[in-house]
Amino acid sequence: MSLSDFDYQLPEELIAQEPLTERTASRLLMLDRNSGRTTHHRFTDLAGLLQPGDLMVRNETRVIPARLFGRKTSGGQIEVLLVRQVDLEENAWRCMTRSSKPIREGTQLDFPGGLVGQVLAEEADGCRLIRFTCDGSFWELLDEHGRMPLPPYIRREADQADAQRYQTVFAREPGAVAAPTAGLHFDAAAFAALQERGVEVCGLTLHVGLGTFLPVRHENLDEHRMHGEHYEISSETAEQINLARREGRRIIALGTTSTRALEDAVDEQGNIRPGKGVSELFIRPGYQFRAIDGLLTNFHLPKSTLLMLVSAFAGRDNVLAAYREAVAQKYRFFSYGDCMLIV
Repeated sequence: MSLSDFDYQLPEELIAQEPLTERTASRLLMLDRNSGRTTHHRFTDLAGLLQPGDLMVRNETRVIPARLFGRKTSGGQIEVLLVRQVDLEENAWRCMTRSSKPIREGTQLDFPGGLVGQVLAEEADGCRLIRFTCDGSFWELLDEHGRMPLPPYIRREADQADAQRYQTVFAREPGAVAAPTAGLHFDAAAFAALQERGVEVCGLTLHVGLGTFLPVRHENLDEHRMHGEHYEISSETAEQINLARREGRRIIALGTTSTRALEDAVDEQGNIRPGKGVSELFIRPGYQFRAIDGLLTNFHLPKSTLLMLVSAFAGRDNVLAAYREAVAQKYRFFSYGDCMLIV
């Protein structure tokens, strides 16, 4: 398959620009991946659509306020997006940058609060390696002066409300530059409903990075390379998943990011290996899933790797037909939009 096989028509007014007042107020389209049949629900129906004994695996990464605005020593303005921390001791980060003129190796960058950046290297993909220094806590300065990195299809600046709403209620480990958006629908009551239904929940961490929102630039998908995303699966989570598998219970991934971590960590026998890793999996039709039996996810961009992953799981024709139905029924799309349950 090629890139154009994953295109669809989406009216711009269906791209959600703001979160709903209540996290759980979204709609839910349910897709049977075997038959292609779809049904329409509210998100609050989720517990009743799952089975007692199902195990839901969520991504507990925390989005950091990764957008920084500062100046070069020459006076020129600079915007920096922290992508991934590559050296803990040196506090060095891979970053995307935006400025009127290219930023060269050795350039000093000054940010509010006394935060200073030093450009260590230019990388082949256009990113820069930048070391940050400050007198106090880097993370406190980031919280105070950084901005939430909303996706580019949300055509407004992040506001104070986004600091809470573009973050799951169960976010724990800081490091993501984009939210695991399927988790944005949940509040404490939603998890209580799952527990009452007999659905178990466990967590892992995958720090969502560049690979989530960079466009695919090659029509030939064999030429596309995913950016690596760090993940960690605890021994407790791996044991819980492996027990559910031995007992014949379903594993429901909460989002495509949880899916990528699980599929990267699964062995040939279908067991999840605990530990840390870097996922560079490019999941597209033809991929054989070994770790998950169901997926709760949002609606994704045309020609995106996330749409390809969902198509690999449920079948491209099924997924695109469901998307056409969602458009006709005026579902809300992308990060702050509605969701889809595939079982």
